Amino acid sequence: MRPNSQALKHKVPHDTEREFGGTLGAICIPIFLPLTVLFLICVSRSPEASVLQWPPPLPSQDQLWDPVAPMLLLAWITLHTLLYFMPLGKVSEGLLLRDGTRLKYPINGFHALCISGVLLMLLLGLGAPMGYLFELLVPLAVCAIAVSFVFSVYLYIRSFWAPSHALALGGNTGNPLYDFFIGRELNPRIGSFDLKYFCELRPGLIGWVVINFGMLMKEVELRGSPSLAMILVNSFQLLYVADALWNEEAVLSTMDIVHDGFGFMLVFGDLAWVPFTYGLQAAFLVVHPQALTSLRAAAIIALNGAGYYIFRKSNSQKNQFRRDPSHPTVARLETIATATGKRLLVSGWWGFVRHPNYLGDLLMALAWSLPCGFSHLLPYFYVIYFTVLLIHREDRDERQCRAKYGLAWDTYCRRVPYRIFPYIY
Repeated sequence: MRPNSQALKHKVPHDTEREFGGTLGAICIPIFLPLTVLFLICVSRSPEASVLQWPPPLPSQDQLWDPVAPMLLLAWITLHTLLYFMPLGKVSEGLLLRDGTRLKYPINGFHALCISGVLLMLLLGLGAPMGYLFELLVPLAVCAIAVSFVFSVYLYIRSFWAPSHALALGGNTGNPLYDFFIGRELNPRIGSFDLKYFCELRPGLIGWVVINFGMLMKEVELRGSPSLAMILVNSFQLLYVADALWNEEAVLSTMDIVHDGFGFMLVFGDLAWVPFTYGLQAAFLVVHPQALTSLRAAAIIALNGAGYYIFRKSNSQKNQFRRDPSHPTVARLETIATATGKRLLVSGWWGFVRHPNYLGDLLMALAWSLPCGFSHLLPYFYVIYFTVLLIHREDRDERQCRAKYGLAWDTYCRRVPYRIFPYIY
């Protein structure tokens, strides 16, 4: 087969605004983010745990490789590929594509999480050294990074055989470096196996929970029992992952699925960045145990609960409105008509700030870091990074919504002036 000539012709104009710094970002990010992952893991395991330490705690060549790591990673991805096809849960349709069709997606991620948990308990019962994941963190991260690069090359090459309507609008610029990074094909599939949807919520997200559990078991090996701080970090992040998978259908209308191509940006984020940086608090606590008073633990639990409540309620309201605007829970909410025929919510959670789900997300992120105390900056990397990420994402949302809804979006912004933080931003 030859590359699709129509796809080659239908390129986005070169003056189209490009994301993440354009070509420069597409060169720098694939170099520096993998190094950042390895750096953060090494810092979290060092006695000083200082991100400002110089020279940084670099791993030795022996620490970068363990033959167990690629076998574990391959087994994990294979397991979740099989679970993807298990006949559990329902099948949902995605949003309407440019060619007028809708793709079908299996909604069984929560089942995959539960089965993974059962298998984990079986391995533990059989005496598997789960705490060894602490020693394997760097080799596993190296393997995940390598897989991300190889997989991204495959996705870039296969995209030249995709029809033009299957390409992401912002990923077909004709600049190979940028297109490789941002992703050319919108929904690459092998048969019914949707590669982007699979990576979005399966191996990396559930892998994050497993790595956290490995850190907890390492603490048990070292100290006889898990600390309250470790239990809180594991519990909060398990709740977050379980919620994402319980509400898996909602991901079908997110920017990642609907708008972004599947290239290095999402592949690396899903397979390497999320599992190895989002759980840095647990790895930090293995080497730097923290004592928590009952009062402080209760305050942290309350903060996480408040963040989760805002996050879940606002997302549920949005998703219900998208599915059925006449539903009793959203029918009485005030809306603004747009030229596209759709309506914008200007009351309820979405009349409070423009992105109440981001506010809830950030409150939870802070709660995940607080069990680690205030003596080190490293455990707060996630909340700092996530704040920057969500502000950037909010800016992307803002530009896309203004282009899509025009004057109606300007009206909405006047009605709801605060973007994420009420009375601040």
